[in-house]
Amino acid sequence: MIRQDSIHPLLLLDVVHILRSAGCVYAEDEAQLMTAAFEGAELEDMVSRRASGIPLEQLLGWAEFCGIRVTVGPGVFVPRRRTELLVEQAASLQIETVVDICCGSGAVGAALASAHPGIELHCTDVDPVALEFARVNVEPLGGQVHEGDLYAALPLNLRGNVDVVVANAPYVPTDEIGSMPSEARNHEPRVALDGGVDGLAVQRRVAADASRWLVPGGHLLIETSALQAPETASLVRDAGFDTRVVRSNEIDATVVLGTCGVGR
Repeated sequence: MIRQDSIHPLLLLDVVHILRSAGCVYAEDEAQLMTAAFEGAELEDMVSRRASGIPLEQLLGWAEFCGIRVTVGPGVFVPRRRTELLVEQAASLQIETVVDICCGSGAVGAALASAHPGIELHCTDVDPVALEFARVNVEPLGGQVHEGDLYAALPLNLRGNVDVVVANAPYVPTDEIGSMPSEARNHEPRVALDGGVDGLAVQRRVAADASRWLVPGGHLLIETSALQAPETASLVRDAGFDTRVVRSNEIDATVVLGTCGVGR
């Protein structure tokens, strides 16, 4: 909690006004965070950059996610609160070995490792910028980071030995990226957003190969949208999984959970 008496009231009000005028929905909260983190000319610069649309988390250098601070910065996807449902569902399972596919900053993997100390965690992504942040976030927790395309990045000895695969793969249809908030479309990597023509291209690939890496009875969890959930569930089912959809209206989050048949 930031003490109100530690902040110059006029400075705080000025920052709130600038951010509100720029369309920041949570101007008051953001102003408190920025005035606590920066001062003087640096504060003026950061407020100007935030008003131009740069994500607050990239300016601060961290994002709050599942009760932990995840290190982020320019050019990396900022974890959303809705992805906490993906972590919550995975954390409720019996897990020893976890793979975080399309890990970005490693937020999901880091949250799972924090909830389950001692798990074997492997994170993969194709974006070298994101992986630099993933290493900062997961390696201190014992996780390993691998650069490469989905499962191709993983050590072969993991095949058939993974309990849970989690994937916040990109699922925005290509034609809809232009209508996303400028914070995302202008300041986050397109590879973390673009899910192809129908938004499901990467999800299909994640689902198609997942059973080769999972133990019998293992689980695949994919974040998706409420609109796309039936299609995501269908492609996970077509890959041989028993499937169900989990929804949280409170945080506008949807996860498809698939379970490998024990007799596969």
